[in-house]
Amino acid sequence: MATAGVVTIALTSVLLYPVIVPSADERALGGAPDSRRSAGMAGLPGTAGSAAASPSTSVSGSASASPKATPKAVERTGKPSAANTGVIAGTRLTVITGDQTYGTDNQVVENADIRGFVRITGRKVTIRNSVIRGGAPKCGGVVQVDGSATLEDVEIVPTTAGGCLDGVWASATNLTRVNIHNVVNGVKATGNDVVLQDSWVHDLGGGPAIRDAVEAFGKRRIMLRHNVLDAGRDGNSAVQVTQEGGASGDLRVEGNWLDGGACTLNFAHRGGGAATLTGIAVVNNRFGRTSKYVCPILVSTQTTLSQNSGNVWDDTGAPIPAPDRHD
Repeated sequence: MATAGVVTIALTSVLLYPVIVPSADERALGGAPDSRRSAGMAGLPGTAGSAAASPSTSVSGSASASPKATPKAVERTGKPSAANTGVIAGTRLTVITGDQTYGTDNQVVENADIRGFVRITGRKVTIRNSVIRGGAPKCGGVVQVDGSATLEDVEIVPTTAGGCLDGVWASATNLTRVNIHNVVNGVKATGNDVVLQDSWVHDLGGGPAIRDAVEAFGKRRIMLRHNVLDAGRDGNSAVQVTQEGGASGDLRVEGNWLDGGACTLNFAHRGGGAATLTGIAVVNNRFGRTSKYVCPILVSTQTTLSQNSGNVWDDTGAPIPAPDRHD
């Protein structure tokens, strides 16, 4: 399977990605206590809330014709949702069965329905306009990048959720217009140099696990730009940053829609990094109100935000409160 250039695959079956995207469903979110919060949060006011959740499109239908090229490019702008993330509607997808390792530099995989886990060991591997479904639940990521990669217009949705199954374990990875759901953690930065943009991480699953839309534990040069990151009210956070894997920093959270969690953004200096945590910019984001403790941003006592401006409540446009602070 690891061949240079665009991957050519024997046709097992070809599926037509639906042209019509389902409309959003409103669902109520539960209120079970979050096991990761310290006793210090117990005194903060709580609020009941609900969040909009749009079901992702899924592959349906079949066709006997050979797969066609990706449909003519359409404008995919605006707030990330089912309509402008994941596979482009009308794409014919070729089924690839089983786990895949892509180890050839500059390899391109496109228009695929991958029914297995994906590991990327090559450099500058591209997966585009595809859906990746994983297999029997296990610990790790549906996609694991050990080399470097670009994922664009990709849906990551395991057929069966697991208690420690995440969406993408990313290192040196650019993710654009990616739709990630039904996983414990959406994107885990296992290395430096991760960009997530124009993407939708939502409806996290996996039972009673601690759930974050994005995690970075001791990593640097992380950019989160123009995404919808929703941990749900029973999740831990939309973005969780610590130094448990080393010194963190060079992190920018800009122009996103953020919601859910006990606190929606959680930055903690704890771990094996420097005594303090700095180098974090939180700029021009819009916050929902379903965080369990009505807490848009939490910073630990030894954390300092290098930038914190232009952040507002999504429903009113009013500035959010100053960050809560405790360890």
